Amino acid sequence: MKVLIVKTSSMGDVIHTFPAVEDTLRNRPDITFDWCVEEPFAGIVALHPAIGTIRKVAVRRWRKRLFYGETWREMAGLRRALRACRYDLVIDAQGLLKSALVAIQASAPIAGFDRASAREPSATLLYQSKYAVPRELHAIERTRRLFGLALGYQPDLSTLESGIVPPAGNLPGIEGRAAFLLHGTSREDKKWPVEDWIETARGLADRHFTPVATWSNDAERKVAQAIAAAVPRTVLVPKSPLADIAAILGRSTLVIGADTGLTHLASAFGLPTVAIFLATEPGLTGPRGPFASTLLAPAGRKVAPAEVIAEAERLLAQRAISPTKGETKVR
Repeated sequence: MKVLIVKTSSMGDVIHTFPAVEDTLRNRPDITFDWCVEEPFAGIVALHPAIGTIRKVAVRRWRKRLFYGETWREMAGLRRALRACRYDLVIDAQGLLKSALVAIQASAPIAGFDRASAREPSATLLYQSKYAVPRELHAIERTRRLFGLALGYQPDLSTLESGIVPPAGNLPGIEGRAAFLLHGTSREDKKWPVEDWIETARGLADRHFTPVATWSNDAERKVAQAIAAAVPRTVLVPKSPLADIAAILGRSTLVIGADTGLTHLASAFGLPTVAIFLATEPGLTGPRGPFASTLLAPAGRKVAPAEVIAEAERLLAQRAISPTKGETKVR
């Protein structure tokens, strides 16, 4: 049975879909997967060895260039490629109108959330099979349940495996254990103050870690440079392709991150990961992994660097005791 997954974005949403793929591989070995995803996240999908062909879409770019001939040629090329594959089923795991419009290009039966479960109920008008999945569940569990209903099995929700491994690569200049600091995030209200990142880096250096920081825009570059200036042991990674950052991330001993896609990736790799959530609720979309923990900012109080370092030490000790098992903790 040949199935196309439509989960186009964002990075965290893509990563949240991997456990459903793992469930299917265990329960339905007759199924093979292809995947439709936005261009920037194709490298993330490629981390899973069971995904066959990755079909890149550019919905965001196409919207901005809708009246250009090149845009229509790209969309027509995608439609031809998808229909040539003759999929038995398409699973729209996103539940948005834009993802449903991508799904219908394959000219195959589409399965997705029902009207009460989808993020955009209008998307369900394009589905042939619709399934009820409670919206109050975490995104990972929602997707696992959807795949199970669509493909005829009961997922074992007592386990959580992503099935992905870091790509090959390394970072010269790291001495001892690397602690990757993922300070960049999309919204200002999600950003932890630079002085807290510096204090955390200093505390990690005192514990014989090598702090690692990277950046993807000018604002993030200034933060990374400020950390490195204050804590000379810090290794600065220049703006790099996502696959290169994923390789460095996957070989880190510890990851401390804001609410950003790379933090989800770290937890999916099974790394000790401390996520710092300042303005969003992690209950439905927060990082999940065997050694993942989320620290929330209580009303009127900030998350202190000392708390972050203490939680990191707890996770590292937990992994040392049980390197293949752990818990996901949110507090």
